[in-house]
Amino acid sequence: MRTSEIFRSSVVALSLNKIRTFLTMLGVIIGVFAVVALVSVVKGFENYITDQFNSLGSNLIWVMPGMVSFEQGGGEPSFANNKLDSKHVELIERYASDIYSEISSVVRVPKTIKYKTKTYTATLTGGTERMYEILNVQLDLGRFFSKAEVDSKARVLILGSLVTEELFPTKNPIGEKVKIDGISFTVIGTAKPWGPNFDDRVFIPDTTIKSSLGVDRYTGIIVRVKDDEDMEDASRKIKLAVLRDLKEDDFTVMSQKDILSSVNSILNVLSVGLAAIAGISLFVGGIGIMNIMLVSVTERTREIGLRKALGATSKDILIQFLTESILIGFLGGALGLILAWIGTLIASSWIRAEIPWWSVLLGFGFSVVVGVVFGTYPAMSASKKDPIESLRYE
Repeated sequence: MRTSEIFRSSVVALSLNKIRTFLTMLGVIIGVFAVVALVSVVKGFENYITDQFNSLGSNLIWVMPGMVSFEQGGGEPSFANNKLDSKHVELIERYASDIYSEISSVVRVPKTIKYKTKTYTATLTGGTERMYEILNVQLDLGRFFSKAEVDSKARVLILGSLVTEELFPTKNPIGEKVKIDGISFTVIGTAKPWGPNFDDRVFIPDTTIKSSLGVDRYTGIIVRVKDDEDMEDASRKIKLAVLRDLKEDDFTVMSQKDILSSVNSILNVLSVGLAAIAGISLFVGGIGIMNIMLVSVTERTREIGLRKALGATSKDILIQFLTESILIGFLGGALGLILAWIGTLIASSWIRAEIPWWSVLLGFGFSVVVGVVFGTYPAMSASKKDPIESLRYE
């Protein structure tokens, strides 16, 4: 039989049982959709994190308490034995002043902000008057606090956009008083919307957090390195400066590139893991293909016998049924990709999701392979049938 005849016969055979054919390929559709859609969502999170880091700039270096690593088995920031304080900022200023343009302490602590009867649980972020430049905080109203206010431990603060919306939905908050732990603070500015990681923050002088709210250690130190400086050399100088007071396992120096690379590595592993889990549904879909094809072979036994009696060879029958199985896998993969593309478009409304080319090849290629692998046994079973016995089959 010619290839065109085999293909046409396969299409006719599948179209005679449209519902059963669709249900057979449903496992493949779901499997391909799950693989590609999950990978695209993880890619969206990766893009979001990358965008957040890029908005801060690639020349930032963080000094964090404890041994911090994003690798498997790595440590986390050790706030219980946190030893970072103002003298370590001074050490960096003294011994690494040639490599940075801005430096600020960072103190983060969750607190409830109260304005009259309204409350909002925000992340207080304390720092020096240079913090807003380092973190690229854009103000919507008012101003940032000054060095004089930092030195005098002034009770002033800047509200993130989410905090402003919750506490002052229709009112200009500049000059208003809010309370934290029963202590009054004056609102001197509001920040523009930036992202979920920053919109729920309240910026405040680090000296004020330490004196008024009882926080005595820094969450970290952030340094903006000069544009013409090598980041590895800058990290080494900052580390040597802090080592003048602390031991090596008391702190970690990490650049934006180090953090982003580590986070992306974790997301890549997660992406592959999710794709592998979703691939199980493709395997189940393959079993469904084999099961239905075996049923089809039984139902079409007389047809097989008639074709062989009219001159069709065992090879023709094998190719016929294998083509049908491959078509089921091919069409299921194509429909799964279309659904994944639609799902990615919907997800793009929230995050910058995209479909990596390798996930398309993986999902679609595996769907075709499923059709071949799980269709081979039914096809071989059909090709081996005796024509005389098949014609007698009822």
